Amino acid sequence: MEYAVSQSDSFIDEVTEEVRRDRLFATFRKYGWIAATLVVLIVGGAAYYEYQRAQDAARAEALGDAMLTALEQENPAERVAALDAVEAEGADARAVLDLSLAAEMVQAGDVAGAVDLLNGVAGNAELPVMYRSLAKFRALALQAETLSPEERRAGYEEIAGPGSPIRLLALEQVAMTYAEEGNRAEALSRLQALQDEAGLTPDLLRRISQLIVVLGGTPGGADADQDG
Repeated sequence: MEYAVSQSDSFIDEVTEEVRRDRLFATFRKYGWIAATLVVLIVGGAAYYEYQRAQDAARAEALGDAMLTALEQENPAERVAALDAVEAEGADARAVLDLSLAAEMVQAGDVAGAVDLLNGVAGNAELPVMYRSLAKFRALALQAETLSPEERRAGYEEIAGPGSPIRLLALEQVAMTYAEEGNRAEALSRLQALQDEAGLTPDLLRRISQLIVVLGGTPGGADADQDG
């Protein structure tokens, strides 16, 4: 009797296994294309990523070569013309080219044109903050003779917020606009506070200390004379 039961159980297990196998095959026939498609997409996606990365690298190299060739021209006017003829694909590449072009325009005497170009980069919301901040910082510096200290200070404060890639440089310029206005106490206060900012480079710290001394303050400590 026990032998019969054992045979029966074995037969049931075999049948159950066959049913499971049949169901598995049926499921694979019905839905297997999904797995196959996923494999194709994953492999194809990886290949496309590598292709795209290679294409990006090639474009960046071509742009760099073209810019270097343009910058090898004899005089600023020729360099401006050569850079202006360079083609750049994508907003980031165009921003890099425009920043270099603006620098050469200044050398060629076209400060107003350079400011317009830089302001265009600064106002392009599609660009990373780094490009926009650098462009605005440079444009403000070029307008030292045409904008009041208050106007430039407002611009520098816009790019001196937390997380800004040029926050410390912008804060330095904010302090200097107060010095231009003759507000020595506020300039010293700003410079003293700037000494406590994280991320100061040795060069920037040295320059800040020198400015504090020139203004009659004490580097690394409270201003001994707060009279304006």
